Amino acid sequence: MKHSEVKNRIIETASFLFYKNGYNSTGINEIISEAGIAKATLYNHFKSKEEICLAYLKFKNSSFIQDVEDFTTSKPKGKAQVLAIFDFLELFFRDKDFNGCWCIKTVSEIPKDNEIIRAEIQLQKHSFIDLISKLITNNLENVKEAQVKSLARQIYLLYEGAVGESIYTKKIGQ
Repeated sequence: MKHSEVKNRIIETASFLFYKNGYNSTGINEIISEAGIAKATLYNHFKSKEEICLAYLKFKNSSFIQDVEDFTTSKPKGKAQVLAIFDFLELFFRDKDFNGCWCIKTVSEIPKDNEIIRAEIQLQKHSFIDLISKLITNNLENVKEAQVKSLARQIYLLYEGAVGESIYTKKIGQ
């Protein structure tokens, strides 16, 4: 198996486990076992659990941004593309493996002084806001350039609030 294939298998395995069980509840030995690799193989690709976490965050975000962009731009041009963010969100909620926002879950588990992971999460949140800004710019005619960021942040906050609320209501069965 190629070097990149093994690394991708480690990332995919860790991503599944971190998202499902949480960062702190997932151990290196569990990742090794689930990926079907030797410990030395894992450490040939990643120096630490933190490096694996960064790869996990990047993997999840890359897939998410691409999926949102593909979904929204498949809708008719105009307001429909912007509003499609919330249609995408509904599909996200209905996924059998839905377990909330991977960034929020991760940041709640890492030490407050872990600036590397926190910086990656901030970058991901900004990339989502940038995607929303792009959708607004490309689809809404009467929005001035100065208003785009503000509107994008409002949509982002609605999206993030819905994700947070969905976990709460899912846990209490509503």
